[in-house]
Amino acid sequence: MKKIYIASLLTGAAMLVSAPASAIDSTGCGLGSMAWRGQAGIGPQVLAVTTNGLFFNQTFGITFGTSGCDPNGRISGGTGRMMLAFLENNMEQFAIDVAAGKGETIDTVAGILNVDSKEFGLKAQAHFAYLFADENVEAVDLTLKVMQLA
Repeated sequence: MKKIYIASLLTGAAMLVSAPASAIDSTGCGLGSMAWRGQAGIGPQVLAVTTNGLFFNQTFGITFGTSGCDPNGRISGGTGRMMLAFLENNMEQFAIDVAAGKGETIDTVAGILNVDSKEFGLKAQAHFAYLFADENVEAVDLTLKVMQLA
């Protein structure tokens, strides 16, 4: 019972200390990742991974498609970092290409995501307003949206 109280205390402290931020998640899926979604920093990441590991819910989630896991998902490694680095340097041209539904940046992003360029271009074009909600879209937010779209 003491462990539950300590875990609750740590969880509450981590949520108070950590400010919500948009970042590429390094903890994967599972209950821990869902519980600390939107939190930034070492503390929430460690708590998310620990929760997933202690309860083996990440494996269960991947197997049965629960807890934010996708049984058909792919291991992405550094895909998020590559995507972010690319979009940070090519946001304006990417917006132009998304509006057209094709172009070099669409081809590059599709290559990073390992998806069909033509299909991705059409899908991105159809979701232009989602990807570029306003003229002040941040590269991190765009990266997350693009990866969700793929």
